[in-house]
Amino acid sequence: MALGLIGYRPMAVFAKGSNRKLVAAKAQGKAVQHDDLYTSTALPISLLSQYHLSLFRFPGFMKEEESLYTSISQPQSVTLDSKTNNITHRVRKRVDAIPRLETFKKNMTKLDSHSRWVSPYSSVSLLSNRKMFPSFFRTVSSDKLQSMGMTQLVLSFGWTWIGLLATDNDYGLLGIQPIKQEIINAGACVAFTEYINLGQPDSNAPHIVRAIKESSAKVIVVFSLGAQFVPVVNEMLKQNITGRIFIGNAGWSKSLSLSVGKYFPILSGTLGLASNNYVIPGISQFLSKIRPSQSMGETWVNLYWENIFNCKFLYGKNLTGSLEAPVKECTGEERIDDIKNSSTYISTFKYSYSTYSAVMVLTKALDDLRSCKAGDGPFSHGTCADIWNIKPWQLIHYIRKVRLTLSGGKYIYFDKNGDPPAVYSILNWQLSAEGTLKQIVIGNYNSAALPDEALTINSSLLLWSMGVQQVPRSVCSESCPPGYRKAARSGHPVCCFDCVLCLQGEISNQTDSLNCNSCPWDQWPNPEKSRCLPKPIEFLSYEDTLGGTLATISVISSLIPVLILGLFILHRHTPVVKANNFSLSCLLLISLCFCFLCSLVFIGHPHHQTCLLRQVLFGLTFTLCISSILAKTILVVLAFMATRPGSNVRRWMHHQVSYMIIFICFLLQFILCITWLSLASPFPQYNTEIKPMIIIVECNEGSPIAFWTMLGYLFFLATISFIVAFLARRLPDTFNEAQFITFSMLAFLSVWVSFIPASLSAQGKYTVATEIFAILASSWALVICMFLSKCFIILLRPDMNSKEYIMRKERQ
Repeated sequence: MALGLIGYRPMAVFAKGSNRKLVAAKAQGKAVQHDDLYTSTALPISLLSQYHLSLFRFPGFMKEEESLYTSISQPQSVTLDSKTNNITHRVRKRVDAIPRLETFKKNMTKLDSHSRWVSPYSSVSLLSNRKMFPSFFRTVSSDKLQSMGMTQLVLSFGWTWIGLLATDNDYGLLGIQPIKQEIINAGACVAFTEYINLGQPDSNAPHIVRAIKESSAKVIVVFSLGAQFVPVVNEMLKQNITGRIFIGNAGWSKSLSLSVGKYFPILSGTLGLASNNYVIPGISQFLSKIRPSQSMGETWVNLYWENIFNCKFLYGKNLTGSLEAPVKECTGEERIDDIKNSSTYISTFKYSYSTYSAVMVLTKALDDLRSCKAGDGPFSHGTCADIWNIKPWQLIHYIRKVRLTLSGGKYIYFDKNGDPPAVYSILNWQLSAEGTLKQIVIGNYNSAALPDEALTINSSLLLWSMGVQQVPRSVCSESCPPGYRKAARSGHPVCCFDCVLCLQGEISNQTDSLNCNSCPWDQWPNPEKSRCLPKPIEFLSYEDTLGGTLATISVISSLIPVLILGLFILHRHTPVVKANNFSLSCLLLISLCFCFLCSLVFIGHPHHQTCLLRQVLFGLTFTLCISSILAKTILVVLAFMATRPGSNVRRWMHHQVSYMIIFICFLLQFILCITWLSLASPFPQYNTEIKPMIIIVECNEGSPIAFWTMLGYLFFLATISFIVAFLARRLPDTFNEAQFITFSMLAFLSVWVSFIPASLSAQGKYTVATEIFAILASSWALVICMFLSKCFIILLRPDMNSKEYIMRKERQ
């Protein structure tokens, strides 16, 4: 009696034809029936399932009979002799004689024929659908949970370009689909998806290997069984395709057929998930002691014997089928110790523990059902189920509530879909000392743990392909470093992209950044464009070489007019000084000194006060200078005109006239400057438009019209002085200044006309330096043209600076 237990053949999930039925049903929108999805094949539970009947303690059991069932639960202590067989026959006879137990057996048989309870083998994820399979439970993990574990394993190493390979049946299709979906949801990409065609002789291996060879993906997830994957590995070995990392499911991650040494170049470094090796305590010793001729359950033992020793019992009817070909005969004396390393024997423990788990789940459910106390039951009005007349929904309720720790440490419970928690070991395929591939446990995956703790890996134990310890890369495009952004390639997955350098003024400080971010206005990217740095501030400072040089020249130059002024004061009674209007010359020299010094206001950090003063001081000092020269020019003309007979011009030959001219010219410029400062005064500003990578601290003139009007007024005064001086250059006079004024105004106008295009083309501090250079150049032009010849006569030709020289020249 199997107690509602169902099973599947090892290494097979669906019965033949189930795939076609499932696909056809889905296409027609019909519900998939249980029998369409799987065909129940009752697995032998051996003696392990029968002893649990003792837990119910049915009335009429003799102590000797109950002791036998209890002893069977400890296989290592079972002694199968004639006495035991006699007791067994008596137990069976006694049990069959109990009417209530017969009723119980019929009810359980009825339950088992109408419902699917607990499966020890089926892992297909579709069985988790409670609408289609409301009464299905299993003691093996769902393939969906396994797929989730494989996906997390892939993503934990940063692989984003992954190939997928699966068998073309429901096992492979339903296993690979959630992996593909989770990979895409995580932002990674699928390079290719290929299927092992089980209907072709070569399993479509050449086509699959061609896809693997042509793809740049270095990591391939394989959801298959070991025997189905072998043709693909052989084809890769044939074409010498190496350097790939395979991620295997539990169906082949411990396959002995793939662990041979010749596959080392292909499969070394493989990672796989494998079910934990739980073993029923004492089962190894129990199996070592059983014999076909001695054990209870002779039929099951004989079947087991033929399976693990690959032989047949020839007496009577053969148990596993007719003998159409000569086979090895079973003697019953074969030694299990001789085959303990075979895959058939090892698989015994895997499947027997799963069966044992299913039996224990049902036993626990029935025991909880039997232990229910009236009034405290889980059903309506606190009622309990009748142990002798169990309804399917009642047993399902107790199965769903099972919480059980089995011998060996496995903890079983069911989630809302009837699935137990998935606990897998993570294996790494490495070369053993014997020259074969061995599977080393390097971590585990527990679906019931917290998301950050579900996957644990000991990287120190991990070896990749050909023994390399560095994690291989599997990407469609290499990561974009900081300073670049990802630009999608048209018609390619999102993992295939180009790296585009961030634009000017933008950065990306992360790897694989989708966008570049602009720096704040006062910051600028570093050369790698990975972070923003404070922009350097630029202005013409005294610490700057250019600023310091201009300041030095300005100070030294301002001393020249002072020296000339001192020289004129010392020789104020000489003809040269008297002939050139001593008072106007002194005023001109003082104004020239201020012209040189006003350039210092342009040097240094621009502040509100300096911005207000610099252009005003420049305009007023030069206006004073040019108006003084204009007054001197007019006085030269008036002096010549006063020498004519009957002329009334002599009355204009007063110092007040020259001062009046200077005052009026200066007043007009002063009014213009005051108006400028009142309506649109200059102010300091930070300019980042001329040079985006630096901050230029400059003075905004407030009103460009006012600035150019002020400069235009200076041009006007200089032009009038030039015209008047040019017309008076031929006047007969020993010390006629008209010629010198003409050259000085010509030089002045030339400098400032050149300044206009130069200032417009210069940027930053060089614009200020250009204006300072124009101030110094025009000031030096006035000093040289107006006073060089006079100083030459005073210092080097004193004979020319005498009344005798003047009188002699006039007589000549």
